[in-house]
Amino acid sequence: MKRLAKLLAVLPLLAATVLTTITLSAAPASAASCYGFSRTLSQGASGEDVRQLQIRVSGYPGYGAVLAIDGQFGAGTKAAVTRFQQAYGLAADGVAGAATFSKLSSLEDSDCTPVNFSYAELNRCNGDWSGGAVSAATAKSNALVTMWKLQAMRHALGDRPIVVNGGFRSVACNNAVGGAAGSRHLYGDAADLGAGTIGFCKLAQQARNHGFNEILGPGYPDHNDHTHVANRSGRFWSAPSCGI
Repeated sequence: MKRLAKLLAVLPLLAATVLTTITLSAAPASAASCYGFSRTLSQGASGEDVRQLQIRVSGYPGYGAVLAIDGQFGAGTKAAVTRFQQAYGLAADGVAGAATFSKLSSLEDSDCTPVNFSYAELNRCNGDWSGGAVSAATAKSNALVTMWKLQAMRHALGDRPIVVNGGFRSVACNNAVGGAAGSRHLYGDAADLGAGTIGFCKLAQQARNHGFNEILGPGYPDHNDHTHVANRSGRFWSAPSCGI
């Protein structure tokens, strides 16, 4: 009888332990995030988290504009966050909080690249990111920003795939393909786009809204078979066959 009484006393504890174990093992593992935003960000904020936010909304500066990625949350960053929120049906107040960070997280892979683009696409010519006009680290970080701009552009085009045929080049690689001496490919912030299902002109026209100061396409010498987008100091758009 005493043994039975002890067993009955222990059974509730065993049941609770089993239930807890089942509950814990059944919970889905959260996806690893490339960067963990730990505070709400709004105009006036500054720091590395602001810079990370700017990278991810760099494709939403507005027509003909380029968002500075400087870690300072100013009017331009607020406008870009607002456009990003509008693009994804979020409350568009220009304040980056939980809903905005959740959407950004859903759009990125664990290496910080947007889900629809990869470092491999932006570096088809080199084994690494060295040998260009800037350090390997700078070239790679420039390519990351370019990918986020392309991600915004892709979404604006109805989430249709954008074909990337090339990006960063070392000096040796640039010379081998006959690239211009001052090509933006040497800086890692350029991409050559194939027509895909979108077409060269539509790509060139849409790129004007997504932070590209350099857009070259059909009608510009040697650009009838691709659309070239890049960043640079000062705007240079030329795709005469596309009305640009």
